[in-house]
Amino acid sequence: MTKEKERALAAIDAGADLVRSVADRIWEYAELSLQESKSAECYCEVLEKEGFQVERGICNIETAFSASFGSGRPVIGILAEYDALSGLSQKAGSLIREEAVPGGSGHGCGHNLLGAGAFAAALGVKAYLEENDCPGTVILYGCPGEEGGASKAFMARDGVWKDLDAALTWHPEDVNEVATGSSNSCIQVQYKFTGIASHAAGAPEMGRSALDAVELMNIGVQFLREHMSDKARIHYAITDAGGCSPNVVQPKASVLYMVRSNHVAEAVELEKRVDKIAEGAALMTETTFEKKFIDGLADTVSNFALERVLYENFRELGVPSYTEEEHAFADRLAETYPSEGYLPGVAAEFDSELREQVRALREKNGHAMNAFLAPLYQGEAFKAGSTDVGDVSWLTPTAQIHVASWPNGCPGHSWQNVSCDGTEIGKKAAVHAGKVLAAAAIDLLTRPELLKEAREEFEKRTRAGYICPIPKGAVPVIPD
Repeated sequence: MTKEKERALAAIDAGADLVRSVADRIWEYAELSLQESKSAECYCEVLEKEGFQVERGICNIETAFSASFGSGRPVIGILAEYDALSGLSQKAGSLIREEAVPGGSGHGCGHNLLGAGAFAAALGVKAYLEENDCPGTVILYGCPGEEGGASKAFMARDGVWKDLDAALTWHPEDVNEVATGSSNSCIQVQYKFTGIASHAAGAPEMGRSALDAVELMNIGVQFLREHMSDKARIHYAITDAGGCSPNVVQPKASVLYMVRSNHVAEAVELEKRVDKIAEGAALMTETTFEKKFIDGLADTVSNFALERVLYENFRELGVPSYTEEEHAFADRLAETYPSEGYLPGVAAEFDSELREQVRALREKNGHAMNAFLAPLYQGEAFKAGSTDVGDVSWLTPTAQIHVASWPNGCPGHSWQNVSCDGTEIGKKAAVHAGKVLAAAAIDLLTRPELLKEAREEFEKRTRAGYICPIPKGAVPVIPD
């Protein structure tokens, strides 16, 4: 590692207390998707004090921002998230389910750490640019609503990511690894039906049931399942059944649909078929409906070239270390959920040889916190979930890492995650993630052959072209 890079990473160590305090503040705010006003302002204020040029409300999203430092190319983007999940309020460092705020929200996906780690990375790259007076720009993007808003996809529609030479990010997990592989695209639409109320016994012929329309739509979609790709998925939730009186013909009802497929172009076409079923349901019941677009996001495009840069820096920097007390806490927390037979890491899931390597590392480790770096895997991999990082990856070379923030096998979106997010274990992960991302970004700034290789791979993988799932004029909204 060069002396210049070492000094840049030392700047992250010098600012580690600030990174930790930001993680704590966002953990306490625990604001839901597209409502992260305190969290976004916290970042904007801190970044301005640190010398970044901050732009609030980018792409007409109130809680989105960008913070840039430097000038000229290369331009490296670092992605931050900071939204929480409803119903997951939890006391930090607790080994039992204890709400901090009754009925409140909590960071069950670790986004308080994600944003803080991205901030740490931006501090490190800024320190490098300042000291070396070289061309290059780092931009930290505040991306709200990952849990239900897909702000990165709206930014993709507006062309934000096209200006970057590369984008880097990370996510809290139960393992240290370089992430790879594709994911599902996803489109969410709410269908709100309107009918005519009437006495269900006295004048049923006068009524037109919106609830009937919702139910007929759901039946139509069930029949559609036989005639769509076996890689596609359609989920739904009735968000308004029209009331609780069975002797009233329900004049309103709504249903929220989520359409997934391996490729965003397929999801867009499948969602159009769901639209037709909604039209048919309205015709059959003589009701009307309003289609409310919620969000949409694309599948993820891997970039092996960038993944190798991240891995080499991760390998050189190692993984977070833990005190005996932290190990004891993690081991006891792991006893609160079943994880028998679970192995962490992309490698363990997709390759039998690497699976055995991870198993051996896991057994050698001897604790619930996975204090090892999983082997780099660069084969075919697919995760059924969805992330709006996918839309970034269609417009610029993109890669991300996972850093152990919770014990092995810890359930996603759980109170255990929230408890750990508020401890030193989680904050160590944020600081360490910042160092790995910053070190990789510095390599990209100083070694043009790396960006050239990443761009060539990106052009090959995305030759089909990006199909944006966000319609013109749509804005991020929360379902009714």
